Amino acid sequence: MKERVLLVDDEKEFLEVMSERMANRGMVVSTAESAFDALEQLKSGNFDAIVLDLMMPGMDGIETLKNIKQKNPALQVILLTGHATVEKGIEAMKLGATDFVEKPADMNELAEKIKTAKANKMMIVEHEMEEKLRNIITSKGW
Repeated sequence: MKERVLLVDDEKEFLEVMSERMANRGMVVSTAESAFDALEQLKSGNFDAIVLDLMMPGMDGIETLKNIKQKNPALQVILLTGHATVEKGIEAMKLGATDFVEKPADMNELAEKIKTAKANKMMIVEHEMEEKLRNIITSKGW
């Protein structure tokens, strides 16, 4: 099954090149040029991973990550930046980012991180379903 990825970056040319490269690797890629567009797409889309630029106008990657994790903690977010700092990386990981990648991203490395993110999401969703099933069985007294 193909990985479904939401790629979020304010640089249109970067989005075009990266989405094409990801699609050539068999991924289904949606793009967003702003955090607000990404949050809107997340309302109706089902993604295995979100690759999110850290430095964007309006709402930066850290704020976007906070919003995403508040609405759906199972979503896997990989932060992408050309301005990596240890502090931002640590902050992002504490907020629930799956990983942190510097631009220009090595496509092989990013593809592996996306596959890992998809596997993590599947494990989280499976655990949530088991918990729901356990609660149903317990509440019914079976």
